[in-house]
Amino acid sequence: MPAFKDRTRRRMSLPIGPYLNLDNRRSSTASTGSDSSYCDTSSDEEGKLPRDKHQVNSSGSSDFCVKNIKQHAFGRREIEIAEQEMPGIVALRQRADGEKPLKGAKIICCTHVNAQTAVLIETLITLGASVRWAACNIYSTQNEVASAVAEAGVPVYAWRGESEEDFWWCIDKCIHSDSWQPNMILDDGGDATHLMLKKYPAMFRGIKGIVEESVTGVHRLYQLSKAQKLTVPAMNVNDSVTKTKFDNLYSCRESILDALKRATDVMFGGKHVLVCGYGEVGKGCCSALKGMGAVVCVSEIDPICALQACMDGFRVVKVNEVVRNIDILVTATGNKNVVTREHMDKMKNGCILCNMGHSNTEIDVQSLRGLTWEKVRSQVDHIIWPDGKRIILLAEGRLANLSCSTIPSFVVSITASTQALALIELFSAPAGRYKGDVYLLPKKMDEYVASLHLPTFDAHLTEMTEDQARYMGLNRAGPFKQAYYRY
Repeated sequence: MPAFKDRTRRRMSLPIGPYLNLDNRRSSTASTGSDSSYCDTSSDEEGKLPRDKHQVNSSGSSDFCVKNIKQHAFGRREIEIAEQEMPGIVALRQRADGEKPLKGAKIICCTHVNAQTAVLIETLITLGASVRWAACNIYSTQNEVASAVAEAGVPVYAWRGESEEDFWWCIDKCIHSDSWQPNMILDDGGDATHLMLKKYPAMFRGIKGIVEESVTGVHRLYQLSKAQKLTVPAMNVNDSVTKTKFDNLYSCRESILDALKRATDVMFGGKHVLVCGYGEVGKGCCSALKGMGAVVCVSEIDPICALQACMDGFRVVKVNEVVRNIDILVTATGNKNVVTREHMDKMKNGCILCNMGHSNTEIDVQSLRGLTWEKVRSQVDHIIWPDGKRIILLAEGRLANLSCSTIPSFVVSITASTQALALIELFSAPAGRYKGDVYLLPKKMDEYVASLHLPTFDAHLTEMTEDQARYMGLNRAGPFKQAYYRY
């Protein structure tokens, strides 16, 4: 078998013409139309800032500001993919479409601008609402999705990589419109609420309700309530079961790995990791990293969470005790200055630093501005010390999963359903039911959100008999747990 033994002849015996035409790779694609490949920049306006462009959608409207309206077709496909994995919010849209429970609602939405949230936005519109949309994070916006929503006629002001000035300008453009005045706020971080209260106090008093989904935003609301400055009712959906136990835990459990892999190509096996905070986000991160073979430690201020970490097999330490030896540090506390310049000075060369909490205050990024910054790739920077040491910082200390990767659409469906129901509840509630205070979503609604998602798993609930219901002191239709129950 000489031909078999001759490796050169074996390699060259393969027909290369139709398979390896290197000179004609571009022309061999199946689609040759203008939408055949995605590019996130507009060649004719390269480098031009969105605020300096005059763009119109196919209906002739210019009431939006996105990076490139021409990319709307790609954004629509992103939304369609997300929608397939969001059965709960789609089911809610279909069930409530005929009733139009949000007819007359004019909602300022300040959330992450991505495919999953676009499904929520379009659901609110289907249910009768009018919406104006801005981003709550300068790095999490999917530009093509913003274009698709703008093409559909929704005033959206958002693009990836906004400056601080652009960020507040976009929110202001959504709040202040000559022919439109909001009566509801859907917030993620409290920025729209903060700006309206500070700059448009008279408009704020006309708001029927606020729905807030982040730790940071809820903290702000409770501060306003304590200072007696919260004159409108607000719904804290961050602490509803269908948010904390699903979005915070399961979403972060998957997306922390995705974010770190995409940003740094790191291998987790054997790496020493410190996770600051063992709330639901921290629990999800620790579980995922431990499952990949990392050696995980936890820092905590709460003795109950610390004990949970110990019982789950994690060492509870102080940051100063381990910071010299760790390979990856993840913050998940919602607090400020959890990682200081002193800590970062002690980190070893190549340490990866990222934040999974909503706010960008957990890592003292400002203290690093005097050092050398070297961009590696999108949302990844080398911070270089005078002696040559460098650490890897993700998303400038902002949300790593939404800045460096994507999040599971199914889990967002649960949160989105919770937000939609909270908006419906506040908007349609009779006068006097809710006052200027912060409320939790009624447990019955939490259970309803969960029930919307069970058919996906072909899950079938057991029903209690009347005798069992009396014995437990419950209604057969729910709620099935007392308000104090901890899931």
